[in-house]
Amino acid sequence: MGKRQSRPWIVSDELWSLIEPLLPEPGPKLVAGRPRVPDRQALWGILFVLHTGIQWEYLPQELGFGSGMTCWRRLAAWNEAGVWEKSHLVLLRKLRSGKKLDWSRAVIDSSRQGGPQGPKSGPSPVDRARPGSKHPLLVDGQGIPLAVSLTGGNRNDVTQLLPLLDQVPPVAGVVGRPRRRPDMLLADRGYDHDKYRRLLWKRGIRPAIAERGRPHGTGLGISRWVVERTISWLHGFRRLRIRWERRDDIHEAFLRLATCLITHRHVQRLC
Repeated sequence: MGKRQSRPWIVSDELWSLIEPLLPEPGPKLVAGRPRVPDRQALWGILFVLHTGIQWEYLPQELGFGSGMTCWRRLAAWNEAGVWEKSHLVLLRKLRSGKKLDWSRAVIDSSRQGGPQGPKSGPSPVDRARPGSKHPLLVDGQGIPLAVSLTGGNRNDVTQLLPLLDQVPPVAGVVGRPRRRPDMLLADRGYDHDKYRRLLWKRGIRPAIAERGRPHGTGLGISRWVVERTISWLHGFRRLRIRWERRDDIHEAFLRLATCLITHRHVQRLC
């Protein structure tokens, strides 16, 4: 993905020009007389927490981010306004217009994160019933994120297959109708179910799902590795390695923001 900058929480002019027009109008100030922290500086603070995993109350205000509570409120408000979904769609459109989205196949997988009990959390059936969550992820043939979500650690992976496909936005960028469906879907044995194969065929998507009870060597790994790489990119953001937030919307906000940042790196490669 190219060389990482030494301070990845700094918001570049290019990234800010993408996000700023999508931000909602600021609400009334909670404390009269205190100047409002500029949105760009608040975004720096949010990115600092996302990259370093630091707790909100320890956010270093001397760096100009504003307080942790200010950044937390701004993250919650922007997530409620759909800023990250809108940003992701803009980025996907740029990639499609540059013919950099591979719709010939998509790949699905999920990763598990430990964390506190809360909404969209549950006991893991493979980790001694410890509470945690999952990040189901759908990527295109190159590993570019198309959709991501948050579920309980006790949810079966296959139950998120159709919701993830439905979450892919209609991506324009070229002449013709916007596109949101891949030609083929690749998945491991966790998604092996004839019911879902039939539903994929019904949607015009050819399933390529490994079958339980069959020996390894299907060849799907040659194409499936891209989703595992993207999951590792997501876990490169320390705040996503463990779910610290009890509120599911705040953790989802971090997850969607990280998805935008990964997609933005792909867009930068077009330049």
